[in-house]
Formats: sequence, structure tokens, C-alpha cells
Amino acid sequence: MQTKYNQLWDLDSVFPGGSESTELRGFIQETKEELIALEQSLQQLTELHKEQQKLIEIIENAQNAAAKVREIGAFVGCLTAQNMADKKAIQLSGTAKELSSLYQGVLTSIDEKILQLNEQELQAMIKEHFPDVAFYLNERAERAKDKLSPAEEKLAQKLSTSGYHAWADMYNALVNSMKITFEENGQTEELSVGQAENKLANNDRKVRVDAFEKWEKTWTENEDLFATTINHLAGFRLGLYEKRGWTNVLKEPLEINRMSEATLNAMWDTITKNKSRFMPYLEQKAKYLGLEKLAWYDVHAPIGSASSSIPYEEAAESIIDQFGKFSPKMAEFTKMAFEKDWVEAENRPGKRPGAFCTTLPASGETRVFMTYSGSASNVSTLAHELGHAYHAYVMRDMPNFAQSYAMNVAETASTFAELIVSDAAVQQAETDEEKLVLIESKLGRAIAFFMNIHARFLFETRFYEKRKEGLLSAQELNELMVEAQKEAYCDSLSEYHPHFWAAKQHFHITGVPFYNFPYTFGFLFSLGVYAHALEEGASFEDGYVELLRDTGSMNVEELAQKHLNVDLTKAEFWQKAIDLVVKDVDQFLELTK
Repeated sequence: MQTKYNQLWDLDSVFPGGSESTELRGFIQETKEELIALEQSLQQLTELHKEQQKLIEIIENAQNAAAKVREIGAFVGCLTAQNMADKKAIQLSGTAKELSSLYQGVLTSIDEKILQLNEQELQAMIKEHFPDVAFYLNERAERAKDKLSPAEEKLAQKLSTSGYHAWADMYNALVNSMKITFEENGQTEELSVGQAENKLANNDRKVRVDAFEKWEKTWTENEDLFATTINHLAGFRLGLYEKRGWTNVLKEPLEINRMSEATLNAMWDTITKNKSRFMPYLEQKAKYLGLEKLAWYDVHAPIGSASSSIPYEEAAESIIDQFGKFSPKMAEFTKMAFEKDWVEAENRPGKRPGAFCTTLPASGETRVFMTYSGSASNVSTLAHELGHAYHAYVMRDMPNFAQSYAMNVAETASTFAELIVSDAAVQQAETDEEKLVLIESKLGRAIAFFMNIHARFLFETRFYEKRKEGLLSAQELNELMVEAQKEAYCDSLSEYHPHFWAAKQHFHITGVPFYNFPYTFGFLFSLGVYAHALEEGASFEDGYVELLRDTGSMNVEELAQKHLNVDLTKAEFWQKAIDLVVKDVDQFLELTK
């Protein structure tokens, strides 16, 4: 008998009362006072060589404060996601950002004090008091040496709120105000940008063509506004880089992702050399859709009807079962997450689109958010987010600074979980049509990682180099984008998306620069982990947990060497991962010949 799982998450176990919670407001006030007190203590710490014990206490307290700041941000993010009309939650979102800014200020002040210690003093302090977060503290010290003075960095941080980050806010405000008039089935609708974008994946090509024409026309009408936002956003970043003495625009994104440029180059070079192996898939898909060549809006067009709707309970039990074949601990955690109502999956209006997993480190819990409507894609998404949740769960007992892992490895556990479930779905497919739809869905994701994201990376790299010389016009941005897309897709498409630089929000995100290559890294790295799991069998589980626990304590090259015994700066690892995807191409060609 199937267990009945609640599709509504439980937030009251963290702070009862939602956005009205008095406990939440008390926790916010307590955290704010704690951060202010930490900053004051740091400013009063003037004779560091005599007062090193005070610095040790401050660093310990900063770790505790970090957990509280993240708890508040995560909880408020859950509130705004479950009900976009919750005005009090939106106000609390602003409060959470202010707390985060205060916390970043405390970290910058800690950097300032650390820099006052000589190398011998610093290493002695870390060895005796902070061995579990040695990597994090050494990393902060190295990065601080490479930046402006702490006072200047704090000023830049303060100015960025109404400068750098404001351009991202402006972009979002402009996009939210845009409407696209669309006619379908004799009815005319005013669609939001998100709704219009969904039409680009419609089963009917006439709908896709019409949607794309209107889509491009709307972005064209607003192109000068978006050229302004992207130019000034990049200008702020480049100005700060120049003051720091940084000439390579990839320096910051590589540091954030704890990886070397040699690894990045090895990954892209190996992908580029293998792209010809994916051309038969694109060509065959075009034939299957009755086309000579795929256009941009055909690449992810569905090729068949999905199977019947999968009930939520059935999806949950299937995920638990498939996880258990690789890792009983992972299955046990997932069952607990469903039973404790850590998953918000109800299909109802008013929720924000998309899916995410968020960590509540002070509580030692996680929450998963999505809207479940019964599709095979929904099952994959649910598995993906539960993979993220498991990653956070196995690290819950570690010091907060050791839990800080980068975006590229953040996708490891999630994509690994998704691979387990999607492969099982293909093996269990009852008809060739069902199998074809599932394999094509997997290949669509691979093409996105190998080609779409490569186009983003090529565009952004070239844009930043040209932006050093001055502002770029919308026309120049369009030309750069089409050039990048043609190169990334091996000029295999009949039509491209010139305004992708404006339409894709990732180019306007200020939290992380170059919000593209970490996705491709995470996808291929998780494929390597998956291949390793297939080889290791039952002995894989404990090693996998250790790998996840190390993601916040070493760079990716060290992580791969220690746990997979591979060198990420060489092509061999990337080639093996790509070879796994090519097997899906072979199956697709066999099913469609």
C-alpha cells in the first residue's frame, strides 16, 4: 500500500505563523544585534597580537551568526515562493538582504584582522583553533590580499546596493512590466515574458514560429533599455576589477567556483572536439519534426506525447526506491523528507515558477519547492531538488564555514540524483514512444549544457573584453550573440536568437559573475560520479558521502583527485563523461531510424 504524502511543506516547525511570525521577528532582531556587536568588537580589536583570543571568539561567533543569517534568508525565500502576493514576506525579503549585507561587512572586517597576522601566526591560530575550516580561512586570507583595502572594499560593497545591484533590479522591473500580445485558438492574450517563453516549447511549430517572431519583436522594441542595463552592470564590475588590478575577467568566477582556468579550458576543449558526435541527433530530430534544419525554437521542442500523469505518491515511492539501489542512506533521507513535509509540491496558483532547494542551517533542515503536475519531467525535477537536499543534509553537522560550497559542485548531488531516476525511467519505459520521449528529454539537457551554455560563455567572455573599450550598442550585442550561437551550435541551426543577451536573466544576475559554465561543469562532473557509482556498486555509498562533505573544504581539482582519482585539467575525465551521453544519441538514432 502506497504511503500518502502531504504536498504542502511544513514551515511552522521552523517559525510558526509564516510572515506574521513573532518568533521570526524576534530571531531577526537577535541576529541583527549579534552582527552589530560583532562589528563593534572587531573595530575595538586594535592590539591584535595581545588580543588574539578575542579574534578567535569573534570568528567562532561569526560562524554561528552565518547560520542564523542563512536561516532567515532561506525561510523568507520559502514564504515569498509559496505565495507571491504575501506583501509582508516581500518586506521581510528586504530585511533579509540587509542582514546579509551586515554579515558580509563582518567578514570583511575579519579579513582585515587576519591580514594583520603574519603567516606563521595565522597558520598557528588555524591549526590550533580552526582545523575544520582551515581551507575557508586560508582562502579568505588569500583573496583579501588580492583586493582593495578593507575600508575600500566595504565602500564598494555599500555603493553596489544602489549601483551594481540596482542595474539588476532595473532589469527585473523592466522585464516584469513587459507584455507580449499573443493570439491562439481565436483568442488574444496579454502574456507575461515567462508565459510567452513557454510558447516557444509548444508542440505546434506554427505556435512556436509565431511566438518567436513576437518574442524577438518585443525584445527589439526594448533593446536600448537592456543594452543600458547590461553595459552599466558590466562597467561597474570592470571598474572594480581595474581598481583591484585584475585584468582577467574570469579571475573572479573561477575563484568563486574554486577551479583553475586549465580545468575550464580542458572541459570546453573536450566538449568542442566532441560536438560533431551530437550533430546526427540534431539532424535526425529535424527530420523527425519534418524540417530541413532546426531553428533556435525547435531545439527543445517536444517530439512526442508524454505518458499518462504520474501520481505524486507514486513518484515519491519510485524516487525512494531508485535512490536505494545506489545509496540506502540517500533513500532513508528522502523518505524522511517526504514524511516530515519538507517538500512543497502542490499545483496551485499564486506560487512562484520554477523549483529550488534551500537550506536552513540553524535548524539542520532543508526544504524543496516545486509545482508538481504529474509529468515525467516533474519527477526528474523532484529527484534533482532532493539531491540538493541530501547534499545539505550530510553536511549539517559540519562547521558553517565548511558547508560553504561553490555553484559548480552544488549541481553534483542534484544531477546525480536526477540521472539515477531518469535512467531508471528509460529502462522501465513500456513502449518505444515513451522511451524515445525520455531519451530525447535527456539529450535536450545535454545540448543545453554543451551548446546553449557554451554560447552564453563565448558571448559573455567576448562582451567583457569589448566592454573594456567602451559601451556596446544593441546591434553590436546582437551580432556578438549570433556569432557565439553559430560557433556553439556548429552553425547547424536555420535561425538564431539575437536578443538572447537581453532575454536571458542570467546575464543580468549580480550575485555570481559568469552564471553559465558552472552548470556545464556540474553536469559533466556528476556524470563522472555516476560512472564511478556504476563501477563501485555497494561500496560507493560511503565514499559518495565523503565527497559531498568535502565540497566546501577543497578546490575541485583536489576533490576529483581525492575521490575519483582523476585529473580535471586533462581531457580524459571529460571524455569519459561525454561518452556516456553519446550512448543516448545512439539509442535515439536507433529508435527514430
